[in-house]
Amino acid sequence: MSRRRLAVALATIVLVAGGGVAVTALNTPDRPGGADRSALPPATADVTRGDLSDSSQQDGTLGFLGERRINAGATGTLNWIAATGSTVRRDQRLYEVDGTPVRLMYGSEPMYRTLKSGDKGKDVRQLEENLAALGYTGFTADDTYTSATASAVTRWQKSHGLKQTGTVGPELVAFAGSAVRIKEAGAATGDPLAPGKPVLTITGSERVVRFKVPVADAGSAKSGTRVSVQLPDGTRAPGRVTGVGRTAKPGDDAQDKTPKIEITVSFDRPDAVNGFDQAPVTVELTGETRHDVLSVPVNALLALSGGGFGVQLVENGATREVAVELGMFGKGRVEVGGGGLRAGMKVGVPSV
Repeated sequence: MSRRRLAVALATIVLVAGGGVAVTALNTPDRPGGADRSALPPATADVTRGDLSDSSQQDGTLGFLGERRINAGATGTLNWIAATGSTVRRDQRLYEVDGTPVRLMYGSEPMYRTLKSGDKGKDVRQLEENLAALGYTGFTADDTYTSATASAVTRWQKSHGLKQTGTVGPELVAFAGSAVRIKEAGAATGDPLAPGKPVLTITGSERVVRFKVPVADAGSAKSGTRVSVQLPDGTRAPGRVTGVGRTAKPGDDAQDKTPKIEITVSFDRPDAVNGFDQAPVTVELTGETRHDVLSVPVNALLALSGGGFGVQLVENGATREVAVELGMFGKGRVEVGGGGLRAGMKVGVPSV
């Protein structure tokens, strides 16, 4: 690489670092025209016209949304547990203690007490909303556990062959935000359980992708940024950034301790995404796109002696240098203007 091209490479790093979409106008006059037949470049590349994007690719991992533990709500012997990898939905069994199932209900509040007539709180509302969703109605879904609520609970208990008490607690129900996927078991059938002992590790059932970016590049993965994910089977699935970590941590690679933040991507159609948990994927951050612009390879740029940048045009076996205005950098190319450039012209580049 020539000394002038090396200078361009260093300058390009400065231009691109930390944001990448700067458009810099260089008010540098063209160098004197005319042919320089003694300085033909070792190779050429085309000036092209088309769309240019500053999208980037990141290595990610396919996973599931969220992770938490389900702890036992009763004392006894574990005699059934949902299978690893299975999905459990509202009113389905998570595990059984002494033959009594603990069923999943949806809600953000934990089931920490036995609910009965007269009780009030968000957990009461959650239970009532679940009962209503399952068809056990006759009450107002609010923060108060009334006799009508107890009647609905009794009907729910009868439908599952349970003792009809009209009360319900953590020995019968566990709350989670939505349907869950069983990540792993924390106990085995036959194990003795007591309240608070871990039984299951669960995640959300929604597929997501996680990847990490250096703190300096965090602007390229802001919340809402559109992405395309290449899945293990070679197909692509669209999505957007829905989570940006708040804490920077060193990279996992012993050779790269650059502080990075974790990014979470949600798919537009998560139910259509298949693949093994923790499978590697490639995430393409869409970024900005400039339409119908001229561009050249970044390594075609020259540092002009009068300041600014130019390219070496190759025409009819001769060369001349012209100053150019730089725009967006993307995928190894740079938007250029001025200098009388047209699509199809040839510019000098280093040999490959």
